[in-house]
Amino acid sequence: MLGTTVTLQEHIRKRAEQDLGIRLRFIVEDGGTVQREGVMHPDRYELYDQWFHSIDCLWPAHALQPIELARIRRWKEVNTLPRTGHIGRVAARGAQDARRSAGCVPAERLYVQADGSLARKPSGRVSMLPLTHNADSFVYLEDAMPASLLAGEESWAWLLAPELAGRVALQADAAIGAIDAALAVEASGLMHFDDIGNLSIEEIDGLIATLIAFKRRGHFAGFWSSFAEAAQLMIANKVAIQSIWSPATVELERAGLKFRLARPREGYRAWFGGIGISRLAHGRVLDAAYEYLNWWLEGWAGATMARQGFYISNPERSRAHMSDAEWAYWYDGARASADLPGPTSKHLVPVGQIRDGGSYVARMSRIAVWDSVMDEHNYLVRRWTEFMQS
Repeated sequence: MLGTTVTLQEHIRKRAEQDLGIRLRFIVEDGGTVQREGVMHPDRYELYDQWFHSIDCLWPAHALQPIELARIRRWKEVNTLPRTGHIGRVAARGAQDARRSAGCVPAERLYVQADGSLARKPSGRVSMLPLTHNADSFVYLEDAMPASLLAGEESWAWLLAPELAGRVALQADAAIGAIDAALAVEASGLMHFDDIGNLSIEEIDGLIATLIAFKRRGHFAGFWSSFAEAAQLMIANKVAIQSIWSPATVELERAGLKFRLARPREGYRAWFGGIGISRLAHGRVLDAAYEYLNWWLEGWAGATMARQGFYISNPERSRAHMSDAEWAYWYDGARASADLPGPTSKHLVPVGQIRDGGSYVARMSRIAVWDSVMDEHNYLVRRWTEFMQS
């Protein structure tokens, strides 16, 4: 299996091998390398575990084969978010600020059509099995924030606030880091983008020029490629604010830092992860691949994902593998009624804590943009590399 540290974790591998009686080898790389290897070398993996926006690279390259829904036992339990782009009737009733999101909406690249293209129209085959997902933003140390910012509503603009110069970090991956940066630039009033999930060449040039100017003034203290690197930047007191992935907050909790995960007024940047099957997988290996896909929807995997802040596409199945207190905290947005465990530890969330951003519905109904592979992705990567090297 080819993927990233987001889901290719040792305790997951061991549990799956134990439950399924198969051998798994995790090939763990950074996001960009996973995309590149996924496109160019489908012979080196049977399963591809990454994000739905990667489909825009892999599907045109014919690296993956369609997944037959007749072989996915719990497909009917998968909720409406990956199917339609919205949580469904619950979101319509409970989240007044539900909005249409920009970027690579998973639903638009989910179902395989008769001609091999991808679309929202339901069919019996999908490009990837939708699984883990989350709404990301940025994290900040409360005691390091100036009162002038804390007095207002949380905003992506905080990443470019002059008061925090020299104490800001961004994601290093072009496809994700550029969207975080674009959200910050637009929220700061420095530029406006017609479609923040699909920038034009001119908009990319303007964004990169703005970021290079900030970097040359010493605004950025670092860039991270994995959640472990992100956590270390803050634990080492090198940054006070940075874009973040949820597993990094687990490490911040363990380190005892007093931090907040922002609920930006502009909305979250969201991602949806899934697993695809190499076009070269066949026979017994293909059968084992389907068993692994089905295992992800059986409940245990979704529960361990919840304990690092991620959601699963059929959450009710995971409920039996979580305590009432865990479910209330991670999915309902309630105050922790007891000390709660992490994915591999006995204690993570202290009693009395509330998850920043609230419930599953509240968080996933406030998506400003989904992670994307833009039409000008290659150009963006070249210009982003110039920014990183400037």
